[in-house]
Amino acid sequence: MHILVVGGAGYIGSHMVKWLARQNCQVTVLDDLSTGFADAVKYGKLVAASIADTVALENLFSLHQFDAVMHFASFIQVGESVKEPAKYYRNNFVNTQNLLDVMVRHNVKRFIFSSTAAVFGQPLYIPIDEQHIHNPINPYGRSKLMVEKMLEDYEHAYGMRRFVLRYFNAAGADPEGELGERHQPETHLIPLVLQAASGRRDAITIFGTDYDTPDGTCIRDYIHIQDLCAAHWLGLHQLMQGAKSANYNLGNGNGFSIREVIDTAVRITHRSIHTNFGMRRPGDPARLVADASRAKEALGWQPKYSDLEIIIQHAWAWERQLGR
Repeated sequence: MHILVVGGAGYIGSHMVKWLARQNCQVTVLDDLSTGFADAVKYGKLVAASIADTVALENLFSLHQFDAVMHFASFIQVGESVKEPAKYYRNNFVNTQNLLDVMVRHNVKRFIFSSTAAVFGQPLYIPIDEQHIHNPINPYGRSKLMVEKMLEDYEHAYGMRRFVLRYFNAAGADPEGELGERHQPETHLIPLVLQAASGRRDAITIFGTDYDTPDGTCIRDYIHIQDLCAAHWLGLHQLMQGAKSANYNLGNGNGFSIREVIDTAVRITHRSIHTNFGMRRPGDPARLVADASRAKEALGWQPKYSDLEIIIQHAWAWERQLGR
């Protein structure tokens, strides 16, 4: 199979590229390197271009016959999306439409989309299944939901089949130590905590300690990057075999609080981690935990690295490399 991985120089995309290469797939990476890193593309061929560039897209699809496209090239910072909604709607929605239109013109009709739990908004119940109402509360979540709806219409009109995979909190790093998380700026909890452990950051700030949770801090569902890749791989196989389009939530079904993450990191790293305390951030739900039973049943997917200690061990090995 020849797979186009859009955003394959980023955190999740680069791990997916490695996974595909290990399965003997031919991989082409399309990434404008605005948030990704060229040196993260250790497998496959990198084409440095944006999906905003329709000429580059046409040239790429004219040169290659892709069996499927995996799309990871989204902006993901919730706070930034509130301050700069135009940036998010343009990249996450409009540019994705550019990509889909070129796919239609070149008869490429298998698409795997990296979506998010942010499409649900404030949860009405926990764990969150696929039937939960969609009520995103920020432009990031709305831009992703708009793509989900567009994909439904593109299937009806053009026959494009898709799997939409909604992540909860992607975490961890390549167990072999080749790849890991390095957003600039970093906004995800586990790498921030580990930066505080390594000394690259003075402290970690806990935003809100009065939530209705056992220890007062927010609870999130952390899913290992390798388990995300496994779900994408299983979904790709089903699409290749003619499976119908579907949407799946991806998480472990276990929630861990911010304090639990910090305490686990202290045990793993044997380092002290200084904490500061801040006010709650607007829009932060007390709990976000996935019901991923549909993905397990339909895809035959079973998370391999569901233990928080393993997730943090792999992330810590990567952080120690970055801190050298």
